[in-house]
Amino acid sequence: MLQTTRLNLRPWRTSDADAYAALQGDPIVRRFFPAPLRREQAEADLAAHMDKFATNGFGMLAAELKSTGDFVGLIGIGRVPDIIKSVIPSQPEIEIGWVINHSFWGQGLAPEGATACRDYAFQTLECPEIVAFTAAINTPSQRVMEKIGLTRAPEDDYLHPRIPEGHPLRPHVLYRMKNPAGS
Repeated sequence: MLQTTRLNLRPWRTSDADAYAALQGDPIVRRFFPAPLRREQAEADLAAHMDKFATNGFGMLAAELKSTGDFVGLIGIGRVPDIIKSVIPSQPEIEIGWVINHSFWGQGLAPEGATACRDYAFQTLECPEIVAFTAAINTPSQRVMEKIGLTRAPEDDYLHPRIPEGHPLRPHVLYRMKNPAGS
């Protein structure tokens, strides 16, 4: 578990299924994704997060408020999926990401949790770099990337292979940060 001033970031539990399905099924939250997830898709996605954590020892984490235990969303690090890695010229290994319940937007929770995950990636896992990517039109996530110290890497922008040609979400931008310790 990682802790910040206001957040607990922890591995997923099966009891998170309802909150996770509500988060991923929310059209407001998913406005920069092709579509909200249906319940069965969200359950499969949650199971995949749990499997990846078990395999890798790290992954996307459940974020909850320390003060209330309220579910905020997901924040964490993970291996870049092969299908995405294959279309990025530098073929990065580790990504950082977040999806926050819209009722918590504007409170600085995404950068707070992402900073803790970034530091964990660099200090504990000794990752040489981390990347983050999103649809080119998703400026709110790009602001979070900048707030946590990532820099735009336009040479690694790409067209998302799972999004159809001509779709406004297909062009993706990539941000990166090298490990300041030089690992």
